[in-house]
Amino acid sequence: MAQEDVFKKLVAHCKEYGFVFQSSEIYDGLGAVYDYGQYGVELKNNIKKYWWDSMVLLHENVVGIDSAIFMHPTIWKASGHVDAFNDPLIDNKDSKKRYRADVLIEELMAKYDAKIDKEVEKAAKRFGDSFNEAMFRETNPRVLENLKKKEEIHQRFVKALNDSNLEELRQIIIDNEVVCPISGTKNWTDVRQFNLMFSTEMGSTADGAMKIFLRPETAQGIFVNFLNVQKTGRMKIPFGIAQIGKAFRNEIVARQFIFRMREFEQMEMQFFVAPGEELEWFEKWKQVRIKWHKALGMGDHKYRFHDHDKLAHYANAATDIEYEMPFGFKEVEGIHSRTDFDLSQHQQHSGKKLMYFDPEKNESYVPYVIETSIGVDRMFLSIMSGAYCEEEVKGKDGESDTRVVLKLPPVLAPVKLAVLPLVKKDGLPELARSIIDDLKFDFNCQYDEKDSIGKRYRRQDAIGTPFCITIDHQSTQDNTVTIRYRDTMEQERVKIGDLSGIISQKVSMKELFKKLS
Repeated sequence: MAQEDVFKKLVAHCKEYGFVFQSSEIYDGLGAVYDYGQYGVELKNNIKKYWWDSMVLLHENVVGIDSAIFMHPTIWKASGHVDAFNDPLIDNKDSKKRYRADVLIEELMAKYDAKIDKEVEKAAKRFGDSFNEAMFRETNPRVLENLKKKEEIHQRFVKALNDSNLEELRQIIIDNEVVCPISGTKNWTDVRQFNLMFSTEMGSTADGAMKIFLRPETAQGIFVNFLNVQKTGRMKIPFGIAQIGKAFRNEIVARQFIFRMREFEQMEMQFFVAPGEELEWFEKWKQVRIKWHKALGMGDHKYRFHDHDKLAHYANAATDIEYEMPFGFKEVEGIHSRTDFDLSQHQQHSGKKLMYFDPEKNESYVPYVIETSIGVDRMFLSIMSGAYCEEEVKGKDGESDTRVVLKLPPVLAPVKLAVLPLVKKDGLPELARSIIDDLKFDFNCQYDEKDSIGKRYRRQDAIGTPFCITIDHQSTQDNTVTIRYRDTMEQERVKIGDLSGIISQKVSMKELFKKLS
């Protein structure tokens, strides 16, 4: 199945099974704004808990805060967002559609990667076990030709970004005959910069109102509270401040479902270090963060680092952790060495000293910062993309059937177990309810007695429930039940008293954190 079709099915599945809804849908929706349904919010909360606890429980020198969305407008002047928070946009004159010029060029380069991978795939099938992929990539003329074309574009692209040369960005698009996906034409406008911040007014009268912004990132709330946290918590460098919160960007080119939205949620941690030690800590946090992602078991090969071609004005090193979505490798987390830019700028604009006195060095300095920043919504999408699966299974009559299953990491699954009485009589519902009453303090449980047991299994598969507990007549005789495992569909007879231990072992974050320690 084409990856584009997989993505369409995933989006439809998210709505059909209560994960994600279009915001304001009964009013025809609001572009690039989404609501999380009953299962979506559970999955999202589990992702946030996994991140939060891995930061503040596993690291003695990381603490959390929750800063306000509304902040003093001078903060955004100091941070550079007022003057430099822009996207390069280009319009197609025929379709009237607007695109990010940098994304069009990145997608162009990705097509050359796809061509190379296709050549490798064909050769692997042709040569079988004797195939040497490394040698093929180094010697095959078609591979080398596509690689050369990509590198030429890449060099021009990097130079244009670093020089802020909008004309050259357009020229790369023109020279490579990039067409609009809607109109199929190459009738492009000039590239223009567009500021992404939402503005509003605070005040009781029009004349006395102050123009403020909805925060485009959560990081600045950490920086302006640096001294508050450091002094009240008696924190010694190196230390970090973590935060989860909403951010807002007026994305003109918002697409790919919840990947790029106007209202989104971030999980950010700013780690304060001594000057000169930032690049060492940058490398350490890269490894810590990639390990966090891979521990979920979604496939190590689906993650990769992607170093930035153009560094932000505040950074001296930056990389992304990318995950292979149905529409290609895309960023889910950014790791940046922000130098001392943020604290220095706020010190300058506020007139307040934001320095740390280091008792070991007997000197004061403005700390440098390593940032790790994840989009919760992108993380949610990567988990759903990796978990969505369609499988052919054989029924009791020998006929093939397709089951749609979300193979979510059990620790993140919205519902941990479903308890299903085989029939609605003979005391089976009452026993099922008593089991839920015993387990509901530790696990999100669901009771279901409607339809055949097979249909109930399918419903739970579709929302990613890792365990189904079936209550039958034998259960009332010997206090045993059948536990069905989602991924393998295998069934096992176990004692009711053993259920808590069996489920805890699979869904406990404690077990997951042991992998990280």
